[in-house]
Amino acid sequence: MDKSTLENCLSQVIDPVSGNNIVQAGLVRGVTQDGGKLQFVLEVNPDHAPKYAETLALAEQALLKLDGVTAAKGILTGHRAAAEPPSLKPKSAAAAGPAALPNVKRVIAVASGKGGVGKSTLSANLACAAAKMGRKVGLLDADVYGPSQPQMLGVNKRPASPDGKTIIPLTAHGVTMMSIGLMMQPDQAIVWRGPMLMGALQQLLFQVDWGELDVLFVDLPPGTGDVQITLAQKTQVAGAIVVSTPQDVALIDARKGIDMFDKVNVPILGLVENMSTHVCSKCGHEEHIFGHGGVAAEAEKMGVPFLGEVPLHLDVRLASDQGEPIVIRDPDGPQAAAFMRIAERIFD
Repeated sequence: MDKSTLENCLSQVIDPVSGNNIVQAGLVRGVTQDGGKLQFVLEVNPDHAPKYAETLALAEQALLKLDGVTAAKGILTGHRAAAEPPSLKPKSAAAAGPAALPNVKRVIAVASGKGGVGKSTLSANLACAAAKMGRKVGLLDADVYGPSQPQMLGVNKRPASPDGKTIIPLTAHGVTMMSIGLMMQPDQAIVWRGPMLMGALQQLLFQVDWGELDVLFVDLPPGTGDVQITLAQKTQVAGAIVVSTPQDVALIDARKGIDMFDKVNVPILGLVENMSTHVCSKCGHEEHIFGHGGVAAEAEKMGVPFLGEVPLHLDVRLASDQGEPIVIRDPDGPQAAAFMRIAERIFD
């Protein structure tokens, strides 16, 4: 397939920032062909990354209309221009510090040292629990590589942007929510490096119209990487909640997460032990599959509050998978009560 055919095809797609087509704007960095399969790269300014989710999909659809094309896959990437030489003029204290989110009273990070310990489940249920307590609550899904809040809150609409700058968040179960997953195709991988992540996070924080909120929970990705550092440096964070299972392997990584927050001057509001116990639905026998009490002991050792335990229960998983957190689906059940107690302790 010749170059002019491909360029003519991609010229149908408009760059949402410059208003030119993506070929004229110089965003298309290469198209490779393997039989009927095409792959291309859009290289954009990292600060505008979320605006290009739909552009990427439109470019894929345009290529699929060409004769002989059986598959088209786009990758979004970006780089920043070389930085100017550093200025010797000292920055003002106001410019150097993290900024407050307009109309948001508190930002609370929900973090874990490793994946798979239930951080997103805790975030969704805490947000819904706080809403049930009469709080004005927001939830930002900052796990860019693995956004799960759209599934957990049962949201699948694409957010609107009336002026191309401000993003209008969605609402579910009384919670104002936003996720990069709402702007991408469900099976589309996000292949971004650090600058893209940082640009996207700042857009989701400062260009989303959050409205008046008592608290914004931020569901962070696991680990101690770019997203965590950017959040702490760019935003005034009231504190962090660290979730872990009681097993030693998870606690090792949780300690690293706590140490990271200490280094960026974010206080730890408390620790939560998830999957603390399992009660057999057939016989009622209680088992501590991942151990028990490890997180409480760690909290006491570090001198931070222990916020509570959450059991390992099938209903919690089913409710999350079906888009209705357990505090909404079964508000009077023991599993919902565990999340409600943790939410009450946070606000206390």
